[in-house]
Amino acid sequence: MSKVILVTGASCGFGQIIAAQLAARGHRVFGTSRRALPDQGQVRMLVLDVTDDAQVSNALAQVIEEAGRIDVLINNAGVGLCGAVEDTSLAEAQWQMDTNFFGPLRMIHAALPHMRNQGSGRIINIASMAGMAGMPFQPFYSASKYAIEGLNEALRLELTGSGIQSTTINPGDFKTGFTDARVFSAQARDGHNTQRLNSTVAIYERDEQQGADPQLVAELVAQLVEEPLLDVRYPVGSLGQRAGIFAKRLMPARLFEWLMKATYAIQ
Repeated sequence: MSKVILVTGASCGFGQIIAAQLAARGHRVFGTSRRALPDQGQVRMLVLDVTDDAQVSNALAQVIEEAGRIDVLINNAGVGLCGAVEDTSLAEAQWQMDTNFFGPLRMIHAALPHMRNQGSGRIINIASMAGMAGMPFQPFYSASKYAIEGLNEALRLELTGSGIQSTTINPGDFKTGFTDARVFSAQARDGHNTQRLNSTVAIYERDEQQGADPQLVAELVAQLVEEPLLDVRYPVGSLGQRAGIFAKRLMPARLFEWLMKATYAIQ
């Protein structure tokens, strides 16, 4: 059955591929972008900055006006801030959290009343494996994704019996535009962390450029749109990264920390 789906951050990367995949499967798809864009194939594009309360309300109102309902919200819009904790200002950290955590929260606040009136709906949050293991020199990106994990776990409990389900998808490294879109804090490359940051970011970029096909994430989303019951989360990526996340739950914290240092050349 065709569903009405809203995908945030659909102008590029995961969002664009997810929206196209869902539209190809016959769903009525609305995508969002911070700037005005023409419709992309069968994807109806709306202007939306997830940090803007009015734009969030207007986008949801437009979906309801045109389609009469919203069946699936896919929270995909996000940014990646790079810089050590001590080299990132409070304002920069707040910008990261406002986009990656409070942005999805705004969307959930706007969508849930409609889903409750329908007695059905689902919320799929594109999180990250960085929300399951803290990433050096991307601490606030990790913090924002960890926050989404906690929000999702609590929300699932609160939605019990409502007919609405929530989950997260946790991608590892994929070949998207994330590398080019990475933002550095103003002081990121101007301090005693610079050498370590540069060597670690070089590893990030190598892994991203050699990452998996983002179509895998789009196919997983399409599957979850139809799945009767959603699990709490869905890690997706290379076998090594998924194994590492699984191993974290089994091994002593100090041992996992040592493995992270070895992986990202931190001495």
